[in-house]
Amino acid sequence: MDKVHQEAKSPRSYRQFCALARSLDVIGDRWTLLIVRELLPGPMRYTELKTSLEGIATNLLSERLKTMEANGIVERRLDRTSVVYTLTPWGAELRDPMEALGRWGAPLLTTGQGDDSFRPRWLTLALPALLRGVTASVPVELGIETDGFLMVLRIDEDGPRAFVPDRDPATVFTAAPDVVVALAAGTIGIEQALAAGEFRGDSNILRTVFVHVRVQT
Repeated sequence: MDKVHQEAKSPRSYRQFCALARSLDVIGDRWTLLIVRELLPGPMRYTELKTSLEGIATNLLSERLKTMEANGIVERRLDRTSVVYTLTPWGAELRDPMEALGRWGAPLLTTGQGDDSFRPRWLTLALPALLRGVTASVPVELGIETDGFLMVLRIDEDGPRAFVPDRDPATVFTAAPDVVVALAAGTIGIEQALAAGEFRGDSNILRTVFVHVRVQT
């Protein structure tokens, strides 16, 4: 917390005794929250971050990572022979406010992707945000594959969460990113999604995950 306090006294600080203002002192810089988004599913190497964050300058990414490390949001670890960046426990607590912001901004996606870049990895944050409130007394796991990226969406009593699996799930729904997002957002129904994609496994799992999504008319 001392590092955070020091950052709040920098020239860029809002200099306000307010938790929101001090949070923005630490995470309000351009690209910072997008770096957090990249690291929420798991550690990444510097080159992986640079590739995924299309448009960020190399020197700016390096500067942001150093600042985030100094503020206790990320840390560097040695993974076999390479250095990876990972969120600290405090940094990982940004998941809830970022999911809330993602839900708030979901209507902004209705105009379509256009020329904007997209990484399937981003769905590990977006899908739990869109499916907030969906629970299952008996945990279920649904694999979702889009653009060659496989993730697992798990629903249990605590709600949804998504992660990169270490083994292939038994039930997998494969579709284009816009189909997956539309299904989770409720702009298309399960049958429409199945018609647009491919599915293998237990269909009850798919319906357990998405049955509570209200299709918008």
